Formats: sequence, structure tokens, C-alpha cells
Amino acid sequence: MTYANTTAPGQAKRYLVLLDKHRIDDGLQAIRQRADIEDGMRVANTANVPGGFLNDEQFGQSDIVILDRLGVALLNEPLTPPQEGALIAAVEDTRVPILAVAEEETWHAIEDPTNLSRQYLEGYRDGVNQLIDKLLPTQQQTEATATAVNESADTWVLQITKVTQSPHSGSGIRVAVLDTGLDLNHPDFIGRKLVSKSFIIGVATAQDGNGHGTHCIGTACGPRRPSILPRYGVAYESEIYAGKVLGDDGSGSSFNIVDGINWAITNNCAVISLSLGSSVSRGERYSNFYEQVGDRALDEGTLIVAAAGNESQRPRLIAPVGAPANCPSFMAVAAVDARLQIAWFSCGGINPNGGQVDIAAPGVNIYSSYPLPTRYERLNGTSMATPHVAGIAALYAQATGKQGRDLWNLLTRHARRLSLPSRDVGIGLVQALSR
Repeated sequence: MTYANTTAPGQAKRYLVLLDKHRIDDGLQAIRQRADIEDGMRVANTANVPGGFLNDEQFGQSDIVILDRLGVALLNEPLTPPQEGALIAAVEDTRVPILAVAEEETWHAIEDPTNLSRQYLEGYRDGVNQLIDKLLPTQQQTEATATAVNESADTWVLQITKVTQSPHSGSGIRVAVLDTGLDLNHPDFIGRKLVSKSFIIGVATAQDGNGHGTHCIGTACGPRRPSILPRYGVAYESEIYAGKVLGDDGSGSSFNIVDGINWAITNNCAVISLSLGSSVSRGERYSNFYEQVGDRALDEGTLIVAAAGNESQRPRLIAPVGAPANCPSFMAVAAVDARLQIAWFSCGGINPNGGQVDIAAPGVNIYSSYPLPTRYERLNGTSMATPHVAGIAALYAQATGKQGRDLWNLLTRHARRLSLPSRDVGIGLVQALSR
């Protein structure tokens, strides 16, 4: 994670405005009046374009872009400080259909926290063996356990989350991963049902030049039989919606990300996986704007799963869950290792009034797809834990037909309880349906 973009004092900024969804036209008029914008502003609405996706030209020629499924207005032209102040003040006026305002930020992929400590490298080695006691503790089950933790066919992660026991594949379920894109030439995704879009101005395709997105998509949606074993993907027959909202440097505007969320909802994606965001301070409250975005997504039947962040330095420091995962309407995912212990970097639910961890998934030494020529890579982070939850959510969606909040409840109801504080792992370890 990185911090939000800063702007020099007095410099004009761009804003995102949450409107009353039932009074969009009144909201636009209020923006014009309160921010003292001249008549003739050019407005583009994602409701009027195929798939809810504006191309570069349509976006660039608009002063305001309306994301219709979220009821959000993107102010494409920067505001001066007086305009900004007037717009923010409008939120307090109950007569005006402007509900929240957020300054444009730069968000980043939540990257691997680089070098693992020796303790964790040794812990991974020993952890697989310790799964014998955790999963099948009796002597009579030794042979079955040894087979279960053998990664020649399936990663230990898929085994401990019961994905390998699940009869479900995610068939018919659309999963959006909003990240740095996907290596569109990767052999493991040839022939898959896949829609890809770039939300980065001037970047024509969702080709991943970073690796973070390809790794996350592989975890959530990778194939049942990859070209080289072991299997690493969860929802292997899901329909992949790869949104490139972050550039190859791993950074992107919050404009791009909210636009990507609206696109995913428009295309009836059951799950959105977000392994990106920004750090927050101790005691900092979650953003009301993003909380309402997440709430509206749930109303539309789309669950947003988000990485809790990698800022901790346990045991010395537990950092708070970052944005936007700290919003109660986003499912915040922590990372555990092979010993089912909290990862040293994983953020915790230490801020009051929101900012809790909801669920945990494996996030240490995670094997998944990676852009060619590397092809596969092992990475670490809550970024790696998050798509496990997203993929398993797709399995539940296929099995039950549940959406939004009901899907959230299924994931938490079936999670495996761990002997760790809810501050660190929420309800527990995500588990797939085994029947």
C-alpha cells in the first residue's frame, strides 16, 4: 500500500461526488450551482455506452462522467479551492442531493512486502508438516494427510481452504479483478471466457506489464489443469473480467478504480477483487464516500473483497486496515501463513468505528500465474489472500445463487474458526463448500 496522492496548497483538484441515485439530474444541477461551473458542461453517462465502458475519447471530452450504477459523478475538470469548499459544504445541506465528496487519490497495488524474515521462510517449510496436526490429527489418517499436503497436484492453499474438495467450479459466475491487468498471452488463460478493459487513459489494452494483476487473477480464476502443475486457481470455470485500473507501475487514480467498479456491476459480476488501496492512520475513520460505494454495490448484488494491507511489522507493530478495505461494506481480508498464524505484515482491526478485518486467507508464499516469460511466481501479501476469498465467493455464488450480502453471510458462516483474535483474522479462515 501507499499513501494517497498529495496536492500542493492552492492547486486545483479533481473530485468524485456521490449523488442521490434517484435525483441524478438534480445532483448535476446542484454541482453546477454550488461549484459555480459555467453552463454548457459536457456530461457523459455510462448508462448510454455498451457495457458501461467509456473509451478514452468519450472520457476525455466530458467535464462530468456519471457512473449510473453507483450514482457517482466524476468531475473531470479540476476545481479551485473556493469551488471545492462550496461543493463539500453542500453535503451538509439536506435539501441538496449531494451525499458525499471525495478528492481524487492515487492508489497502488498492495505489493509483496519484499523479503520475508528467516522465521517466516522456515515457518513455511515447517508449516506444511504441522498441517497434519491441524487437519487430520489421528495416527490412522497419516497417509491421507501426507497426500493432502503434497503440492505436486494442488497447492497447499487450495487444500487447506477445501477448494480441492469442492464440486463447484464457478461456472456461470462473473468475477472482476481490478488491478494491473492480465497477461493476455499466458497459456493458462487461452480459451477462457474473458473480458478485459483498460481504464488507464492512453493504454489501449489490459495487458499486464507489472505482474500483480496476473497473479491475483490466477489465484481467483486460474485453470483446473494448468499447463504446468500444481493447480493454483480457485474458480476455474468462472468468467474473468480483467480491469486494468492500475498502470504497469502499480499505481492508478481512484477515478479509474471507481469507474472499474461501476463497469463490473454493469456487467453483473458477482464478485470484485481489489488488492489495492492506501494506508490510513491510527484512529482515522473510513471514507463515507467509499463506504456508500460499497453499500450500493451490495445493493446491486456485487460483493467487493479488498486486501487489508501489508503495513504491519509484527510483533512490534500492528498497523490499521487500509482504505478502502476499512469500509464496513467492503470485505476486508487478512493474510495467514501455512501454520495458520497471522502473517507478520498483515494489518489488523485496531481502529474504532469500522476498519475491522472480516475474514482471512493464505497470503504467504502463494504460487500463481505471472506474466511471460516467468509464467509462475510465489508472492506474499494480503493482495494474495484477497483473490482466494473472491474465487471461493464465486463457488458459493454458483452453488447457491446467492448475491451481495447473502453471499457475504455464506462466506463468514462457513469460515473455519482459528485460535487467533478477530482483530487479526476476523471470523476465521475462508472455506469452500465441500458438497
